Amino acid sequence: MLVREGEDRSLLVDRRLAWSLAAIAGGLNAAGFYAVGLYSSNMTGNVSALADHVALGDFGAGLVYLAIVLTFIVGAAVSALLINAGRRRRLAGIYAFSIMTESVLLAALGAVDLWLMGPGRGPLLVFGLSFLMGLQNAVVTRLSNARVRTTHVTGMVTDIGIELGNLLDNAWRRGRLEVSDYNREKLRLHSETVLCFLGGGIIGVLGYQRMGGWLLLAGAALLLALALPGLLSTRQRQRQPG
Repeated sequence: MLVREGEDRSLLVDRRLAWSLAAIAGGLNAAGFYAVGLYSSNMTGNVSALADHVALGDFGAGLVYLAIVLTFIVGAAVSALLINAGRRRRLAGIYAFSIMTESVLLAALGAVDLWLMGPGRGPLLVFGLSFLMGLQNAVVTRLSNARVRTTHVTGMVTDIGIELGNLLDNAWRRGRLEVSDYNREKLRLHSETVLCFLGGGIIGVLGYQRMGGWLLLAGAALLLALALPGLLSTRQRQRQPG
C-alpha cells in the first residue's frame, strides 16, 4: 500500500490508503478543533479567515492563521525533501518511512499534549497537527500521483460532483461503458474517502473528549501499523540476492 507509486497502483490499493489515512486525518483535524477551536488541515478556511482578519485590521488573529498555513506548507515541503532524498537513493520504502516519521512525531506531540498544561498547549497542538497534516497529504499525493488526498475535502467533494456529471453524460451518450465504469470507480473512491474523513472526525472528537492526548498516541500507533508492512517488505527485498 505504501510501496508502489502512480500508475503501478490499483484503485483497490488507493481505496485502502484513502480509507485508513483519511479516517486518521479526519480524527486528528476534528480533535484539534475540539481542543483549540482551530482547524489544522482546512487551508481553504484558514486562508479565508486570514483574509477576513486582515481586511478588518485584526492583524494579531490574522498572524495566527498565516502561521497555520505556513506550518502546513512546511510539513509538505519536508515531506517532499524526504521523498526526493529517498528516491535518489532508490529506497522503495521511502513512503512507508515517511508515514513512520509522521507516527513518531505524532506520538511525541501526544506525549507533550498529555504533559503540557497552560496557554502553550493549544498553539503547540494546532501547529503540530498542521505540520503533520501537510506532511501526510504530500506523501499521499506523491504516492498516488494525486489520485488520493486525505485532508483536501474541498477537492474530493469537487471530484464527486465532476464524476457524477460524467456518469450522467455517459448515461445520455451510449457506447462508453468502459469510461463509465472508470468514472464510477473514481466516484466510489472519493465518496468513501470523504465518508472516512467524516467518520474519523466523529471518532476523533469523542475520543479526545475521553482520552485527551492518548488519542494522538492511538493515531500514532495506527500510522505505525500502516507503515510497517511497507518497511518490512522493502527490507526483505533488499536481503534477497541479486
